[in-house]
Amino acid sequence: MKEIIPLEEGDCYLSKEGYKVFTAKYHLKRGYCCESGCRHCPYGYDKKTNTRT
Repeated sequence: MKEIIPLEEGDCYLSKEGYKVFTAKYHLKRGYCCESGCRHCPYGYDKKTNTRT
């Protein structure tokens, strides 16, 4: 079972379309890459090539 990490200020923001966007700060706190092509992925994952840089 995955650990639930409570959101803190700076962990996310709302896009102009109204979607919740997680920041690199949150991804690092979570501790792993979900390989979903996140906008602020600190792990270097590229969804187009399915690789990490």
